Amino acid sequence: VQLQASGGGLAQAGGSLRLSCVASGDTFNWYVMGWFRQAPGKEREFVAATRSSGIGTAYADSVKGRFTIFRDNAKNTVYLQMVSLKPEDTAVYYCAARPTPLNPSLVGGVRFYDYWGQGTQVTVSS
Repeated sequence: VQLQASGGGLAQAGGSLRLSCVASGDTFNWYVMGWFRQAPGKEREFVAATRSSGIGTAYADSVKGRFTIFRDNAKNTVYLQMVSLKPEDTAVYYCAARPTPLNPSLVGGVRFYDYWGQGTQVTVSS
């Protein structure tokens, strides 16, 4: 089982990027897929999550209204569309997955995810 994240890069403030995370195997209908990020010297933090049905999403307050998480089950892929980027969005972004049910109130917890991608760097210049 592997998660492969891509789509990071350099963007100007106010710009946009779309991250992709492709899941291997036949387990894509995992209960929760999420995106986290980690800036230098900081702890990994929750960005967004979506449940297997695609119904039910959650976002960190810092990205609400700017980022959208969605999934394409046919392509075994979950996306993070990021618009109105800010320099403080600069970080390594990781996708993560959990195959089993999780209380919606816990989707922001790093420790509740079982599988992680390798990370993709997002840099936003001012």
